Parts: sequence; structure tokens; C-alpha cells
Amino acid sequence: MSTAAAATAPADTSGGAFRLVAAGDGRFSADGPLTFATARRARDVGARLVTGVDSASLEIDCAAVIASDSAGLAVLIDLLGTAKRAGRRLRYAQLPPGLNALASISDVEELLTRGV
Repeated sequence: MSTAAAATAPADTSGGAFRLVAAGDGRFSADGPLTFATARRARDVGARLVTGVDSASLEIDCAAVIASDSAGLAVLIDLLGTAKRAGRRLRYAQLPPGLNALASISDVEELLTRGV
């Protein structure tokens, strides 16, 4: 395997790895990478969750997010809008350090943790 192929293999295989796992009482755990490679799926999964659950108040624990980038941050912000339009409250907990840093420099850290 070439060095270039080895460097791109993780990104190529992680497209379907993002999951939201129910933890009960409107709480969910984000699991896997939240990156450009997974953003579309993560957004679709999140939107179905936000609009499809009965709970008026939701929390997504991001402690198990193993990688993140600006596309992942955009997904989290987009899901806040989806929740607000659906009449649900959504907030995020335990943002990983990299995602927290992106949120901080983008001036949306409080929005993510306070929620809508």
C-alpha cells in the first residue's frame, strides 16, 4: 500500500461510521467521526432524530465523537435550527476539545451548550 493510499484510507472508510445512540429520556450519544466525510449522513441522522422523537427536550452527548472539523460544527449548528423549527429544545454536552475549540473561535460555543 502506498503512503498516499494509507493516508487517505481512514477518510474513505469513515463515511458511514457516525451514529446517534439513544440513552433514554431524550438523551442521545453521538458516536464516531463528525467530519466532512460524515457530515451529510450525520445531518440526515440528526434531522430524523430531532423531528421524529416524542421528547420536547433533547440532549446529544458528544463525548464519543472521535474526530471533528468545521463540517461537523456546521452539522451541530444546523441541527439546532432543525430542532427550533420542530418546536424542540436541543443542547449538546461534552464537546470534544477540537470541536470545542472550533466552536469557541467561531463564537458559537455558548449556543451549542445552551442550546435552543
